[in-house]
Amino acid sequence: MRPLTAQPSEALTGSARIPGDKSISHRALMIGALAVGETTIRGLLEGEDVLRTAEAMTALGAEIVREADGTWRVWGRGLGGLTAPEQVLDLGNSGTGVRLLLGILAGHPVTATLTGDASLRARPMARVIAPLGEMGARFVARDGGRLPLTVTGAARPSPLRYRLPVASAQVKSAILLAGLNAPGRTTVIEPAPTRDHSELMLRHFGAEVTVEETEDGRAIAVTGQPELTGRPIEVPADPSSAAFATVAALILPGSELRLPGVGVNPHRAGLYQTLQEMGAALSFENRREQGGEPVADLVARAGPLEGVEVPAARAPSMIDEYPVLAVAAACARGRTVMNGLGELRVKESDRLAAVARGLVACGVEVEEGEDSLVVHGRGGPGGGRPPGGASIETGLDHRIAMSFLVLGLAAERPVTIDDGTPIETSFPGFAKLMTALGAKIEAGAP
Repeated sequence: MRPLTAQPSEALTGSARIPGDKSISHRALMIGALAVGETTIRGLLEGEDVLRTAEAMTALGAEIVREADGTWRVWGRGLGGLTAPEQVLDLGNSGTGVRLLLGILAGHPVTATLTGDASLRARPMARVIAPLGEMGARFVARDGGRLPLTVTGAARPSPLRYRLPVASAQVKSAILLAGLNAPGRTTVIEPAPTRDHSELMLRHFGAEVTVEETEDGRAIAVTGQPELTGRPIEVPADPSSAAFATVAALILPGSELRLPGVGVNPHRAGLYQTLQEMGAALSFENRREQGGEPVADLVARAGPLEGVEVPAARAPSMIDEYPVLAVAAACARGRTVMNGLGELRVKESDRLAAVARGLVACGVEVEEGEDSLVVHGRGGPGGGRPPGGASIETGLDHRIAMSFLVLGLAAERPVTIDDGTPIETSFPGFAKLMTALGAKIEAGAP
C-alpha cells in the first residue's frame, strides 16, 4: 500500500507531455506481433498494463525490444504464426489487454491460460467469450467467464456477423482480431459508436476494414487472412490520462496548461465536449495526424463551470472519464446529471459506487442511480471548494485514485487515497508530473 495525499493547491502552469495512449499502445504491440517484418513504436506507454501485453506477446513468439532512446521494436510472427506459451500469461490489471488477447488467441490453434490480479480476476469475460466461442474457440473459465481461464483457439475459425448487446470497443476489437485469421468477412454491429483505434490501426498495417451505417447500427467488417506488414507507429498522448491534468487546471483559479500531442479521436472526445458545454476554456491547437490518429495540442485555462446534463448516448466516447468529470462537476455551479453509466459497474472496480461514495466522503451531495449519477456542485455564489478532508478507498482502481487526488487539489482540506500504486498501470509518474506543474501531492497520509 502506498498512500498519497493531495493538498489544497494554487494555480497549475506550464507544459507537460502526457504518457502515450494506453489503448493504442496495447494494439500496436499486438498487431505488430501479428505482422510480417519490423514495427517501430515511439511514444509507447510504459505503464504496467502495456508492459504485461509486451510480455504476453513475447511469450507467444514475437520478438520485442526496447531501445535506449525509448523506441520499441517488434518483429512479428505473421498472421497465424503465434506459438503456445510455456507459462501462464499474467495480464495484471489490464482489462483491455486480456480481452484483446482473447480475440487474437481465439483465431490461432494454440492453447493458453490467462490470469490477472485480484481486480481483473473479478471482472466478467463472458461477453467476450460468447462471440469468440461462436467462431470456434473453446474456453474453460470460472463462473461468469472469470479469470483464470484457458482458451484453445480454433484451427479453422469461422467468420462471424455479431451484433453487440452493449457498445464495447474491447469486445468489438476482440471479434475483429479473431476474424483476421478466418476466411471471408467478420462483421461487428455496434448499437453506438465506440473508439475505433483497432480499425484505424488494422488499416495502417494493411488490413481491409470497412465501416457502414445500417438500420441495426454501425457495422464494422474486416476481411480475413490479410497480409499484415510491420509499420512505424507514433503513439499520441493519452486523452484519458490528459483528462486529470486538464480538469485540475480548469478548477484551480489562475491555471493555464499546455498538453502537446494529445489524441483527439472523435470517439474519445466525449469528456472534452462535455467540459466545453460546462463553459470550460479549452482549445485544440496545431491539429494534425499521426499514424492514422488525429492529434492536437490541448490548452486548458481555469474558469467557472456550470452543471449540465450528459446524454447517455455519449457514454461510449467517455466511459473512462466519468470519475474525473464528477470531480469537475463537484466544483461547478448547479447540478450535473450523468446518464448511461451502467458500464462503470464492471470496470476495475464498481466505479459508479466508488465515485459516489468518495464524493459523499468529501462533502459533496450526490444521487446515485443504477446507471446514473447526479452531482450537486459546490461552485458559484454561496459555494466554493468542496470540503474534502477524506481518506478514499480506491479498490485498486487507477482512475478512482487519480480523480480524487485531483479533487484534493481543489478542496478545502487534503484528500488521501489509500494506495497510489495502481496509478502506474496507466500513468507512470503521475504525481511527479502534476507536482512539476504546481500541484501539491505528497507520499503518505497527513
